[in-house]
Amino acid sequence: MKSYEKLYSVARLFLPVVYMEVRKRLLSTVGSYSYRPEILDVGGRKSHYTIGVPAFITISDLRRISCLQHTLHLGLNDELMAQLRSRRSNVRQVVYDDMTGSRFPDSAFDCVVSVEVLEHVEEDQKFIEHVHRVLKPGGVFIMTTPNGDFLKVNTNPDHKRHYTRAQLIMLLQSQFHEVEVVYAVRSGKCHVAGLRSWSPRHPVGTACSMLANVINTWQSRPRLVRQSPNGTHHLIATAKKEA
Repeated sequence: MKSYEKLYSVARLFLPVVYMEVRKRLLSTVGSYSYRPEILDVGGRKSHYTIGVPAFITISDLRRISCLQHTLHLGLNDELMAQLRSRRSNVRQVVYDDMTGSRFPDSAFDCVVSVEVLEHVEEDQKFIEHVHRVLKPGGVFIMTTPNGDFLKVNTNPDHKRHYTRAQLIMLLQSQFHEVEVVYAVRSGKCHVAGLRSWSPRHPVGTACSMLANVINTWQSRPRLVRQSPNGTHHLIATAKKEA
């Protein structure tokens, strides 16, 4: 493990709740294999939730080109790719790729993860088709997206849509035979504060963000939010490809 990964292994309890929930699902999935599985993180950029996960991680994203991408810190550039490779021991490769027309071969990955990405994709059906294609038989797709049952007004200039739970289930069931979609992460002041960036140059702000995430984790206990369309910020989906 590299020093960056060791630092994150200590700090992971203070990560935003959506990352923690994805990490739990990834670790459960990885634990079901008798070998070190291949995971594709689509649009992950920094891929916080895969740090220290015992798997071979491939990170893919669009090249950062447009002004909007620069403004919203979307996509990858050569500098970010080099930084990922230098900091991480479980990252096998970082590549430019568009999942709506992916160049990855068929049945290449045991698991695909996509966190807060699908809402940015115009051709969402093609995205899901390629995710299904690159998964091995029996492979698992884990994804999150804003909860359209609660966040009905879209204020992000790069979001194409917000899915309701029913809409997301229908989209995933067009390709996957086993689909579960639940509500996650209680909205509110702690959720917003917990999303602020951490920086050693701003220790007070970083500490406040960490504390907010601890509180939001308690507020977002699965038994309280899994079936709650109102007041929850995300949908988390797990879909399995037929073996």
